[in-house]
Amino acid sequence: MAPKKPSCLRSLLLPLSLTLLLPQADTRSFIVDRDHDRFLLDGAPFRYVSGSLHYFRVPRVLWADRLLKMRWSGLNAIQFYVPWNYHEPQPGVYNFNGSRDLIAFLNEAALANLLVILRPGPYICAEWEMGGLPSWLLRKPEIRLRTSDPDFLAAVDSWFKVLLPKIYPWLYHNGGNIISIQVENEYGSYGACDFSYMRHLAGLFRALLGEKILLFTTDGPEGLKCGSLQGLYTTVDFGPADNMTKIFTLLRKYEPHGPLVNSEYYTGWLDYWGQNHSTRSVSAVTKGLENMLKLGASVNMYMFHGGTNFGYWNGADKKGRFLSITTSYDYDAPISEAGDPTPKLFALRDVISKFQEVPLGPLPPPSPKMMVGPLTLHLVGHLLAFLDLLCPSGPIRSILPMTFEAVKQDRGFMLYRTYMTHTIFEPTPFWVPNNGVHDRAYVMVDGVFQGVLERNMRDKLFLMGKVGSKLDILVENMGRLSFGSNSSDFKGLLEPPILGQTILTQWMMFPLKIDNLVKWWFLLQLPKWPYPQAPSGPTFYSKTFPILGSVGDTFLHLPGWTKGQVWINGFNLGRYWTKRGPQQTLYVPRFLLFPRGALNKITLLELENVPLQPQVQFLDKPILNSTSTLHRTHINSLSADTLSASEPMELSGH
Repeated sequence: MAPKKPSCLRSLLLPLSLTLLLPQADTRSFIVDRDHDRFLLDGAPFRYVSGSLHYFRVPRVLWADRLLKMRWSGLNAIQFYVPWNYHEPQPGVYNFNGSRDLIAFLNEAALANLLVILRPGPYICAEWEMGGLPSWLLRKPEIRLRTSDPDFLAAVDSWFKVLLPKIYPWLYHNGGNIISIQVENEYGSYGACDFSYMRHLAGLFRALLGEKILLFTTDGPEGLKCGSLQGLYTTVDFGPADNMTKIFTLLRKYEPHGPLVNSEYYTGWLDYWGQNHSTRSVSAVTKGLENMLKLGASVNMYMFHGGTNFGYWNGADKKGRFLSITTSYDYDAPISEAGDPTPKLFALRDVISKFQEVPLGPLPPPSPKMMVGPLTLHLVGHLLAFLDLLCPSGPIRSILPMTFEAVKQDRGFMLYRTYMTHTIFEPTPFWVPNNGVHDRAYVMVDGVFQGVLERNMRDKLFLMGKVGSKLDILVENMGRLSFGSNSSDFKGLLEPPILGQTILTQWMMFPLKIDNLVKWWFLLQLPKWPYPQAPSGPTFYSKTFPILGSVGDTFLHLPGWTKGQVWINGFNLGRYWTKRGPQQTLYVPRFLLFPRGALNKITLLELENVPLQPQVQFLDKPILNSTSTLHRTHINSLSADTLSASEPMELSGH
């Protein structure tokens, strides 16, 4: 058992808000009362009505705003994950600064008078890149994730010996606001069913956090058998469309006594590129919540505020085929992606007020929004023109192509290059065996764009070229699998490509540092690139523009563009995929923009085709769902096994 820190040291570690507002640590407790099927907080009956918010999807300057709105809604707790890969980008290198400052977020929650249900993993799902596991684990290709594999356990132990001591002073009985901690995440949905692994995690948590903190598990109904563990409190997750009575009856087989807990009550759902925007009706969500509260259950609403998958942080699912998750994580949640209250929030507050007091006073108003443009972007040049700047260390050479993981490229893009060994006079099939493109490949011959290969979707192009022609393949990592698969999701070219009957060898790999180039672009003397009148393939565009009036939140609209990545003043907003949808705009928080006439810069990397008028516009409302029939026709023409717009998606889990 970890020793309790001396009280004088503990008072220094904890924020003033905790030491003033909450009872002294010696009198504090949060326990399960199995005799009366309830929780006790400091000896008094307690039920939490909680909501999920992910600090890693919300810029730090907006944390307080979102938490205040959650507290005003009547919540008395928040629930959130800790993504391992967000804090340990390389083995033994840790980052808890800025928007990664976990302790600062705990303090903001305390200032908002919110208790905390913490979910530190090591695996979190969350529709986050690789479910929160760091991709550098895959540098050992044979590693078995989320099992008692010694290599995996060694990495987990090392991480938790850094993370858990940081949160120890914040446990409720130590004077903090963390009332319970989840072990792993929906492990019963994984398929490994390795109880030795779960027992190892439980022992590690106890060794580092002590015996007083409540540890629990969360699983969907079908996952309770392999996800629950004796000594950990068992909870379940389900949404408004599920049979509450049936699921809680099943839960009682694993947890006969104690409070009923739904750890993930779904207020909405995630979006995949190529599917319609997900919504859940206000009436269904409020009715389900009220029914659970009538039973005396504790409930966490997932999500209460979704946020954004900025940069390359989105995860992916495998539902018959690879499905990448959108940049927006709006989730149809009670608080919108831009932090605004929705009708769902007010309806849920009304329900909560029937069971417990809610704060008085007005809710902060929606943030100011603005419109700018349209703006005409200028062609900067083809990606290949900047290869020396994008990969200053030069290429890695190998007979066969190497994966992202093998060359330590965690996210983003990598360029593969080889040369044709003989002349191809007729269009000849070019493909990668065994679905070996992970995830999208943009193919060029002598700098001319030929088309796209896509995982599970487009598996063949037809190429021509002369002997010695340069064959470039830009591969995009669209996010590693984040749920339900116990196979490691390696990225890049997993097999050597084949042209006709020839296996292509002698490859150069260029791991690209695009964000570094964009961030420091204004300092560089850019090379000139001879480009055709209508360039296609991976190409940079940019535009500087002032904002003369006051700055507000806004939504970047890219009509006519195909697919790519966007930066505002060097900040990576994330992916756009206008042609596929459903998301049509990207959320731009106002703090990213310079006010009062200072010049802002937008940079686009368009990967495929540019509209005749290369324009963008900032709107005052988001467009999260494609409305044209062209969208559905385009998607359904890609593959016979593509889901139709009306076909229901299998639930993912988190």
